[in-house]
Amino acid sequence: MVGQIAINDFSSTPKYLQIVNYIVDGIQFNAIRPGEKLPSLYELCAELNVSKRTVERAYDHLRKQNIIGGVHGKGYYINSLKPGQGLKVLLLFNELSTHKKIVYDAFVDQMGTDWSGDPVALDLFTYNNNYRIFEDLLLKHLGEYSHYVIIPHLDSHQEKTAQLLNQVPKEKLILLDKRVEGLSGQYASVVQNFEKDLIQSLTEALPLLNKYATLNMLLPTDTNRSNAIVNGFFAFCYEYGFQAKPIYEVGNLNIEGSSAYICLREEDLFTVIGKTKDTSYQIGKQVGIIAYNETPLKEILLDGITVISTDFDRMGRTAADLVRANHPRHVENPCRLITRRSL
Repeated sequence: MVGQIAINDFSSTPKYLQIVNYIVDGIQFNAIRPGEKLPSLYELCAELNVSKRTVERAYDHLRKQNIIGGVHGKGYYINSLKPGQGLKVLLLFNELSTHKKIVYDAFVDQMGTDWSGDPVALDLFTYNNNYRIFEDLLLKHLGEYSHYVIIPHLDSHQEKTAQLLNQVPKEKLILLDKRVEGLSGQYASVVQNFEKDLIQSLTEALPLLNKYATLNMLLPTDTNRSNAIVNGFFAFCYEYGFQAKPIYEVGNLNIEGSSAYICLREEDLFTVIGKTKDTSYQIGKQVGIIAYNETPLKEILLDGITVISTDFDRMGRTAADLVRANHPRHVENPCRLITRRSL
């Protein structure tokens, strides 16, 4: 087996991953059998003319993916399962909205099948933004899954959420959409940088925003808003001289001219549109509208609503890649501004 490994010194793939890829491919195509003993660290170092650290990294990577196992005093062996087999993933989402469904569908597509051709086992639960349901579901299923992919939208229970998530083995945990303060250990995540994304998007929209004097952000008390978004809103308005106006009682909203409205929820978007129609103001001229999260409806509504949106498809696919790699890496999901006639 060892004699067939070819290390390419000029490849952009790290040497330890070249070793990993060879062993994984060998298992896939039955060239390497379950139970087969691997060379020792020193044997492989000598054969490939690589450092001990390179071989250690390769074996550690394979061990974390449960591809190989070690027996003290006897070395490393190929496990009985092929890569991808034995994966069982719990997805715990706060809701199954249009955007969360995009995340889920992309995750499922990217996970695909294991290398025996069977679908990777996935279970999806939603907790409807309710901490008690979240707690019950997670505690009930601790220890049953190889990985836990969780969207932790529980701003009013941050400390308890962190304590609960700390019960999940960190090598099995992948957080989506937002981080949770107070977590210990090394875990994986694919999150939005809400404050930075908002400031960058509004800065990109400045040529269109400059015709408005006031920026309004709709922040109803029952919405699951991020404090980082609010911080970004005030920071941007201060930096560029806009009057910043948070609106907490959306039902009492009075539409004013020379104002732009940032809507975090779709229902608030419809409220702003409906109330603007009761005035003489024109959307895109005296009144501007920016919504969060792209949907097909926003492409056509009023000939197009300007949107700030993270890439939900990318979020799901990156999460699946992190599960397969079993690597505790933190990834900021990309965000984009889509300008349309509403601004």
